[in-house]
Amino acid sequence: MAEAPAPARVPARRHYRVQLRFVTEEQLFAAGPLSLPNPKSLRLEVHPAGEEADATVTDADGVCVFKCSLNRDTECCCVGKESILISLGYHSALLKFESHAEFSAFSNTLKRCRHEEKEYSVFSQRTEEASAVQYFQFYGCLSQQQNMMQDFVRTATYHRAILQNHTDFRDKVVLDVGCGSGILSFFAVQAGARRVYAVEASSVAQYAEMLVKSNHLSDKIIVLPGKIEEISLPEAVDVIISEPMGYMLFNERMLESYLHSKKWLKANGMMFPTFGDIHLAPFSDEQLYLEHHSRANFWYQQCFYGVNLSSLRGAAVDEYFRQPIVDTFDIRILMARTVKYTVNFMDAEEADLHRVEIPFVFQMAQSGLIHGLAFWFDVAFVGSLVTVWLSTAPTEPLTHWYQVRCLLQTPLFAKEGETLSGRVLFVANKRQSYDIQIVALVNQTGFRSGNTLDLKNPFFR
Repeated sequence: MAEAPAPARVPARRHYRVQLRFVTEEQLFAAGPLSLPNPKSLRLEVHPAGEEADATVTDADGVCVFKCSLNRDTECCCVGKESILISLGYHSALLKFESHAEFSAFSNTLKRCRHEEKEYSVFSQRTEEASAVQYFQFYGCLSQQQNMMQDFVRTATYHRAILQNHTDFRDKVVLDVGCGSGILSFFAVQAGARRVYAVEASSVAQYAEMLVKSNHLSDKIIVLPGKIEEISLPEAVDVIISEPMGYMLFNERMLESYLHSKKWLKANGMMFPTFGDIHLAPFSDEQLYLEHHSRANFWYQQCFYGVNLSSLRGAAVDEYFRQPIVDTFDIRILMARTVKYTVNFMDAEEADLHRVEIPFVFQMAQSGLIHGLAFWFDVAFVGSLVTVWLSTAPTEPLTHWYQVRCLLQTPLFAKEGETLSGRVLFVANKRQSYDIQIVALVNQTGFRSGNTLDLKNPFFR
């Protein structure tokens, strides 16, 4: 059995508006409601302290009227839909929040402090802790958020898809899965959304909160720190927006989190993006193949400071060929029309992405050596007014996804008019990626080749 993941850090400091009442055991068990006589609006601040947090309630003059620690031993329970009772020995503190959204946000923080949601979540079960830590550290950097936001094709396409389908967002409740800086949440508000729940598991959530406040949209956008598999929402949503695509569409396995979020989607709800197509085609690139081989020439040295390295050259070649190559290319290297595989996000389940098999049959448009298969993807935003496409094809302006090529271990020769058949198999792993198995056969000659690749470890050319 795998070890339970280590608890994550509590999100950055948050503020809430609450009403407070202290109650005794006798009052808890007495008949009648726990009303709040002469209710006053107070300020609740939650200050993170590693895996725990300190909760402080102050009045309008800044005087502390209540303080406690939130940790694994905190005894609490929900009361109705907007209140939480925290037990402190003989006395208890009843906190009533101004809105269900603030109640939900505090509840999620409390769960993280008490380590309630982590051990058995879907995300934890499918992900190694070391991979998750690295992943969320990476996306917690503003520099990485900037890299994605400055991808004009990506950001402008999302903006166009949301704003041109404003009728799908006007007065609607929206969920932004993996919101990052919150840029898509802002687009949703620009399109007229009544409320947006922006869920983000990395530390960049604190920066999203800062942007929301500085843009005076705290009444519209509620940032919820945490994983979509582990947080709770106060209500169902009309639209889910997200940017869950990785290299070759599937890398990072965030598509599964996107599909998981449908548990909060109303029956007639919408998803942006709505479906994705992955395209593949055989290519011929002698230079790339030789270049990849030559990377292992270092290990061919027989006298490296007096040491013979040549026994490792074969292992080095195998390792380099297991790396998918992330770059772009001239479409003239493609040798046949593409094969397309579609994932409909409205219909697909998480388990559908654990093992994805794409059979292919290509009719060769030219003769030559086939060095591997090239991949790219498109996603469609199907709105009520217009369908907008985001494409990473080599014929379109370049994006930060580029394209990906997977080499065959041995090139195959095929003539124009012959057929190349086989399959590409994506098998999900716990490193938030996939092992890729390729088998290819020239039907007329019987010549066969293939490769096994590690999508977690691509080569950026």
